[in-house]
Amino acid sequence: MRDLLFKNLTSSDKKRRIVACSEISDKQGIRSVVHRHFVYIVREVKDTNTHRPESSLQIVRDRNTLEQREKFFCRLKGSILAVKNNKIFLIVFAHSLKICLTAIPQDSIPH
Repeated sequence: MRDLLFKNLTSSDKKRRIVACSEISDKQGIRSVVHRHFVYIVREVKDTNTHRPESSLQIVRDRNTLEQREKFFCRLKGSILAVKNNKIFLIVFAHSLKICLTAIPQDSIPH
């Protein structure tokens, strides 16, 4: 079994785009849930001395053998300066990935 959910939200007035994707699948006695989330914000820069946000990377892994589950989380934040038509734009982004693996109880697996 595999379920997919996809969202693509674009806001032209706020210059923001959000893309989210979720996937749930049951395979070989393991349920995997994967969430991907991408956010982009674009702003025109009037002052060339504009402060860019600091980049960051966060990774967390959690394993619980008693509950037979494992989680992984990764978040990346950063920014890029881009030029188009002699205008400078600051693109701020955040990407995240969350993966959860859990064992499916044997009595709920169809034969």
